[in-house]
Amino acid sequence: MATETEVGELLHQRGWQTAFTVTERVNAWAALVNAIERGYSDDIYEYTNDLYCRNWLHEAWILLDEYIVQLWTPRIRALDDRYRAATVEDDGQALDQFHRLPGPDLWWWRRHPRILTGDLGRSLSSAGAIGIDPDAA
Repeated sequence: MATETEVGELLHQRGWQTAFTVTERVNAWAALVNAIERGYSDDIYEYTNDLYCRNWLHEAWILLDEYIVQLWTPRIRALDDRYRAATVEDDGQALDQFHRLPGPDLWWWRRHPRILTGDLGRSLSSAGAIGIDPDAA
């Protein structure tokens, strides 16, 4: 198992944009979850790009030292639970219209925000997503 720095470098060598840290990716996941809970208003392409922060954590977890995994797992699980509560499971049907879905173990790609607003909401609605439209009130 590897340290956080080693994992960041290894994943960077495997094609990630930079040698991220766990803290950076957990903070990115938290920011995305917060935005989804409020109503993510950026476009579909920014949204799919933002989802990759969770992919990084998934890839890093099998490589990291057990201590780091134990330290961060409760925070990530709490964010995952909030993400599930703020999204709707549709087996990725809406997102698949815009972005090739990764493997089935990456469950966050098979959900879309419950609040459909802004550019993202319009795109997902056009792809058959059903959610809450706060702009229609």
